[in-house]
Amino acid sequence: MKPIMIGAKAVAETIADDSKLAVNIGSGSLRVYATPMMSALMEEAACKAIEPYLEEGETTVGTYLALSHTSASPEGMKITAEAEIIGVSGREVTYSIKAMDECGEIGSCTHKRVQVGIDRFMQKVNSKKK
Repeated sequence: MKPIMIGAKAVAETIADDSKLAVNIGSGSLRVYATPMMSALMEEAACKAIEPYLEEGETTVGTYLALSHTSASPEGMKITAEAEIIGVSGREVTYSIKAMDECGEIGSCTHKRVQVGIDRFMQKVNSKKK
């Protein structure tokens, strides 16, 4: 991995369409943007923030997520997540991530990802199949 710049940021965006509503993914009974979808969007932003620092054959895997979803978003609203790298310790990268809809902040999290070699990681994962 190349040296990582603290403060590096990236953004991911989506629309709270039918496929991302709590009622349709099993995380609630309302037609609102689902917390698991917000989590996935936050991880997407984190992946984009670290991407310029990865070498060929490297990726990162999520290991920690402490999330707060503080405001509901209606169907059809644009959702944006902005990830900022706030710490690096060896292969572990820590992020502060905020999610917003068109009216303001809807959630935040602290997220950690660890850099891994893709081939070695997948060999370990696949060794679980017996």
